[in-house]
Amino acid sequence: MGSKLWFSTVLLAFIFVTLAFSATFLLHGSHIEGELRGLDEEKSPAVYISAAFEWLRSTVFGVNGGWFSSSSEPNKTKTILVVANISSCHKSLTDADRPVYCCPPKPKSEESVIDFQFPSPSSPMRIRRPTYLVDEEYIAKYEKAVSIMKQLSYDDPRSFNRQANMHCIYCTGAYNQENSTSIFKIHNSWLFFPWHRAMIYFHEQMLAKFMGDDTFALPYWNWDNPAGMVFPSMYLNGSFIDKDRNPIHLPPHVADISYHEKESGLGPEDQISSNLAFMYTQMVSGAKKPELFMGCKYKAGKEGYCKSPGTIEIAPHDTLHSWAGSDITPEGEDMGAFYSAARDPVFYAHHANIDRLWNVWKGLRGNRLEFEDPEWLDSYFYFYDENAQLVRIKIRDTLDMTKFRYTYQEVDLPWLNARPKPSISPKIARNILKMRETQNGLQLPSHTFSPDFGPEGRTLDTTIRTKVHRPKIHRSKKEKEEEEEVLVVYGIDVKKDTYVKFDVFVNVVDETTTGPESREFAGTYVNMRSGVRLVRNEGDSTVNGKSTLKLGISEVVEDLEADEDEYIWVTLVPRGGTGVNTTIDGIQIEYMR
Repeated sequence: MGSKLWFSTVLLAFIFVTLAFSATFLLHGSHIEGELRGLDEEKSPAVYISAAFEWLRSTVFGVNGGWFSSSSEPNKTKTILVVANISSCHKSLTDADRPVYCCPPKPKSEESVIDFQFPSPSSPMRIRRPTYLVDEEYIAKYEKAVSIMKQLSYDDPRSFNRQANMHCIYCTGAYNQENSTSIFKIHNSWLFFPWHRAMIYFHEQMLAKFMGDDTFALPYWNWDNPAGMVFPSMYLNGSFIDKDRNPIHLPPHVADISYHEKESGLGPEDQISSNLAFMYTQMVSGAKKPELFMGCKYKAGKEGYCKSPGTIEIAPHDTLHSWAGSDITPEGEDMGAFYSAARDPVFYAHHANIDRLWNVWKGLRGNRLEFEDPEWLDSYFYFYDENAQLVRIKIRDTLDMTKFRYTYQEVDLPWLNARPKPSISPKIARNILKMRETQNGLQLPSHTFSPDFGPEGRTLDTTIRTKVHRPKIHRSKKEKEEEEEVLVVYGIDVKKDTYVKFDVFVNVVDETTTGPESREFAGTYVNMRSGVRLVRNEGDSTVNGKSTLKLGISEVVEDLEADEDEYIWVTLVPRGGTGVNTTIDGIQIEYMR
């Protein structure tokens, strides 16, 4: 205790002497400076004083953890951000080796870049409305602005084609990552929502500038509400027209938001009911944790690669892209392929609704921050603003849409009350499944396997049924709230650039008559076409392109009265014959906090 007192006395004396010297120098600076000049012709006394303070801070105040700074600072792990290397751009080819030029006329690295600044808080709050609630005057002004964009030279980054190719560049992996030979992609991970929010924001700003209206806001295609479950009729005229659409899906055809490249065969009312139940699964029961909704934590470099999209990106995002695209073009262009999707003006209304649903989901969970990871928050994207200025915008800048000075007109959310019910009594279903298991070779289908499908995986050319162990049963209510039970379909390997969709069921007795409107439906997987292949640089990193599907099933298991069961039966159903080029390594259950 005495030694500490002595140390404190010496320390305070040192501080006093240092401060006294500083004050003397300030009062008699020139005189002292002359006397001390001989110490160092290049340095003034202020430098020595500063050095003294630095020595004091680092050697004395750092004792026992430090008073002014954390002793752990030197051991801090450097944050490595996921950023596109805009100094080069991979060219693309179609399957027929036809060049697709998504790259800009000159490297963006040759242009000046500024950091994004939010609009003034005093600027008008712009309101995005459903497409079916905008008036003729609004449509005319918007159509004219799109026409202006389509007439601009390709050298102008605000031209409609350049805007479309912005999506092509980032969604096909045309850029590598900074300081890495790994490609940079914004789909199938936690980059999806922030990147697309920024894209449509800057697109909206350009349109507003061209029409001279700072109150302009994009409309949204409200396909999660019965009133908006048709292709928006406003996009059937003038500069909104796109020739590469599926004609049988135009109004008054009700959209199938879980589309699998074959018509569902449902009437309008049944299709709406199925859509609402599907939305409940994707927005509520299957999306109770940020990673389940936002996608996997895609990080820098080859080691940071992941491919596991969130619920809404899988569907209705991917499925409606396919539904709106042509059924006669090679890759489902325009909306049905990543490289061409933004050529169709309805792309922006579709993504405005995706953006809106991100905000709705945030509201359902109390607007809590999705991830606190600085490798996510501080990663950034490049976009051109309404003045053709290249802008750097961080993910943390995109998280509160009101700072962008836009909001959405609120509409009903009927899917909140569309919680599916079991197709048959869970007790009866359990008895049937146990009977099939007991009879084994008699009634159990020959394609039933262990949940681990071995090193070669299992081809999804037909329905797969398997029994999956649940590591945790008898969980308390608190445990269920803190930890979501997650069904993981891993090692999904799509062998070629093609559309793939399969549905996942739990404890289903007859999957041929069961769909999203039934509680046995746990979720879906979709692989959307890129539409092009990249001309890679020699030495570029390649990664195992296998993806993972993660489905939150706590509520599903509870509704199927299987919460105390040690095993559940999982069924994978390939849709539309799309699984023939796909293998799966296995299925398991994990728990996510």
